[in-house]
Amino acid sequence: MHETSMRRRALLGAGGGFALLGAGLALPALLPSIARAQGSANWPTRPVRFVVPFTPAGTTDIAARILGERLNARLGQPFPIENRAGAGGNIGSELVAKGEADGYTILMQTISSGAINYQLYGAKMPYRPEELANIGLLIRVPNVIFVNKDLPVRNLKELVAYAKAHPGQLNFGSSGAGTSLHMTGELLKLEAKIDITHVPFRGAGPMMAEVMAGRVQMGVDNLPSVIGHLREGRLRAMAVTTRSRSPALSEVPTTAEEGFPGVEATAWFGVQAQGRTPKPIVDKLGREIDAVVKEPETWAKLADLGGMKPELTPDGGTSPEGFDRFVKAEIEKWSAIVKRSGATVD
Repeated sequence: MHETSMRRRALLGAGGGFALLGAGLALPALLPSIARAQGSANWPTRPVRFVVPFTPAGTTDIAARILGERLNARLGQPFPIENRAGAGGNIGSELVAKGEADGYTILMQTISSGAINYQLYGAKMPYRPEELANIGLLIRVPNVIFVNKDLPVRNLKELVAYAKAHPGQLNFGSSGAGTSLHMTGELLKLEAKIDITHVPFRGAGPMMAEVMAGRVQMGVDNLPSVIGHLREGRLRAMAVTTRSRSPALSEVPTTAEEGFPGVEATAWFGVQAQGRTPKPIVDKLGREIDAVVKEPETWAKLADLGGMKPELTPDGGTSPEGFDRFVKAEIEKWSAIVKRSGATVD
């Protein structure tokens, strides 16, 4: 009996040792999860890289700088802008989609690389929607069709008549293939039955410089980046592409008013991160973007540039859930438009 009892105690002791050993082995495996949870709760503890997938001075860049400044003030960490232009926004977007899921690299996404390009690039698209987490919509903006100030046209109807009288002789510029600006021009070609040639640029600044110089006769851009040139007469607006006129440029008619209701496109700019970014970080940043959208002084700045509110929540704000639904609907909508237009990136 005594021997049996001793053997049992020895086995129990060994089992207890193995249990403790198992716990010791499990602890290192748990440490990264614990660290991630703590990191999510304290985020941000260092600067957050803010990738802009277009060149400086365009609407994407302007919107990111306004938001980054406010996030810096609210969260106590800088949000330095990093411009990574090219491929209609795909280069900068891919950088974020394939990057670290730690919340320290975020993206100012656009309608082009966030919706249009999935259909336009097809199998060449370097990332998928699920590789990016939708955090918050900042602004929606009209696109504007404009011309060199010396072109002998005063409105969109006259521009269409001029294009028909000079088939194949007009070029229209955009900040890149696949942008809503490119697609606006393609919609105008379809609806007005005109022959004009798309000339893609690597950003809004180079494109507008060529239109002002007259080497490209017309262009399409987001209202915020072109509004200064229009107000000061360096370029001439033909129409905005939204259903109603923009209060920031109230004298300019809509495409519908000019007889082309099918030429409708509202560009948008919102924040995304790597698709596996921890939910606490997504939610925290989403709340901060919503708060910035609702700041009267900040919104006055965005509205003066032609920005329209997100309106994804009942109180006119934004949220990760609302932005997620919005992006999915935009991908579906623009997939159909790209197919109809026959546009390609080749």
